[in-house]
Amino acid sequence: MDTEPRLDDDQLLDAYSRAVIQSVEAVGPAVVNVQRERGGGSGVIFTPDGLVLTNHHVVDGAARVEVILPEGRALRADVIGHDSGTDLAVLRVDGTSLPWARFGDSRRVRVGQVAIAIGNPYGFQHTVTSGVISALGRSLRSRSGRLIDDIIQTDAALNPGNSGGPLVTTLGEVIGINTAMIHQAQGLCFAIGINTARFVASRLIRDGRIRRGYIGIAGQNVDVPRATARANQLAISSGVLVTSVEARSPAERAGFKKGDVILAFAQNAVTGVDDLHRLLSEEQIGLESPLLVLRGGERKTVTVVPVESERD
Repeated sequence: MDTEPRLDDDQLLDAYSRAVIQSVEAVGPAVVNVQRERGGGSGVIFTPDGLVLTNHHVVDGAARVEVILPEGRALRADVIGHDSGTDLAVLRVDGTSLPWARFGDSRRVRVGQVAIAIGNPYGFQHTVTSGVISALGRSLRSRSGRLIDDIIQTDAALNPGNSGGPLVTTLGEVIGINTAMIHQAQGLCFAIGINTARFVASRLIRDGRIRRGYIGIAGQNVDVPRATARANQLAISSGVLVTSVEARSPAERAGFKKGDVILAFAQNAVTGVDDLHRLLSEEQIGLESPLLVLRGGERKTVTVVPVESERD
């Protein structure tokens, strides 16, 4: 006989409500309204001395940025660094002992767990929505054209103005930075995983930018014919077709030619442009890197030394 007490619907709802309330009370004081000349968004203070994480597109091109605390106090904010490739930016406001939010671990997030979004949609300050984690490991194209990995999908409602605000667990840990929703769709909202955001923020604080490698080619995804792959003993079906080589670039110095098809970079498979973007990381700058290419239907190794990209 089942003697365990059963929770009725009201009690279950109360438990859920208490979890959301406790999370909002823990993180809410650190969620700010980020304002600029026109428009704005949200942000989250993550250190007691006033470092704020938000989206790149919230502050991009702004001559003046202001942060408004939940209590209503307005503070001038300096942009420490921003990166269009991951749509993240770090601001600093003057202050001591400011409320700040704890970062969680996006690798420990599970599909179905409760997710809470806090932000300022359409200027309605400190709006809270809740839902669940709908999917993990999504990729999302940034406005610069790069692919952002470690994207969390949620059905916690987001609207313009939520951008840059935190996605939070019931334990009051930030697991993502809200970045986008699909217009005219319901329940399709996305956040950059906090592990990605933590890494990017550390580099922005250190360097003011994300350092990436550059070799100086333009390319597009292309299929590799099966017969060509078999003839060259390649277990690969696609690569990057070089459509142009910039003058005086590392690629030109290495001998790249228009029409080459890049298949691997430093022993890592390159199945498309996004793979090449990922592999041209800070660690590759200044290192001799072998690239496997197809030229005239035959495999060839070309060695290139990436330099630091001057582009955001």
